[in-house]
Parts: sequence; structure tokens; C-alpha cells
Amino acid sequence: MGKTKEYSNGEVTIVWDAKNCIHSGICVKGLPNVFRPKVRPWISIDAAKTEDLVNQVKQCPSGALSFYMNNEKDKTSEVLNTKIEVLENGPLLVYGTLNVTHKNGSKEVKNKTTAFCRCGASNNKPYCDGAHLKNDFRG
Repeated sequence: MGKTKEYSNGEVTIVWDAKNCIHSGICVKGLPNVFRPKVRPWISIDAAKTEDLVNQVKQCPSGALSFYMNNEKDKTSEVLNTKIEVLENGPLLVYGTLNVTHKNGSKEVKNKTTAFCRCGASNNKPYCDGAHLKNDFRG
């Protein structure tokens, strides 16, 4: 599942990086007419307004979904309010630009939405990899 696919309506392009998807279902719950996991192609980009698409993609906890505005002068993709959300039985979501320092001292900058593991079972710590689903995490 190491594919990256792009879906465009002419104004915005949604990029889906399958290898990063943790199948949280947030996209499907938010815009079920756009994100349809049992249909191919699974993203029906013309089923919602650009603003709604952008707002939904910004909620992707894994970063598997991202977007860019086709008009290079539009910097909408760079704007995201900082906020933290605890998902029931799932990861801790942090929205915004983060400077992450790992236990080995390496540093990285994370933009948009970052999902941090709360269950302790992720193989990609400190980030969520969806292991909470297999382990029936409650919290």
C-alpha cells in the first residue's frame, strides 16, 4: 500500500499517501460523500466544496491526507490553528506546527495534524500507527 494518489477539482488537489493512513475514519465520518473507502476511486472530490474539502483534510490525524491549492499564490494549506484533541479510544491529535525532539536528540518539524500514540503499542512512537485498533485500546 505504498501509493500516493492525487485528486483535483481544479481549485484544490487532495494528496493521499496510503502508507501513512491509520484508518481513523475521521475523513469518512466528516465527508461521507467524498471519502468512500469501499468505492474506487475512493475520493470523490467533486462531492463537496473546496472549503469543506480543505477543512476535512486538515483533520487527518496521520497526515496521510494533505492538500495544496492549485493557485500557487494561495497559501491556505499553510494556515492551521494550534489545538490539541484527545480522540476517544485513539491517539492524541495536535494541530499546528510542532518542533518534535526525539529521545535520541534528533529533531523534526511536523506541520498540520500530528497523531501521537496513547495506547503504547505503536511501532512508530511517538506517533500513532493505528495499533490501538488491533489492541482494542480504551481511553
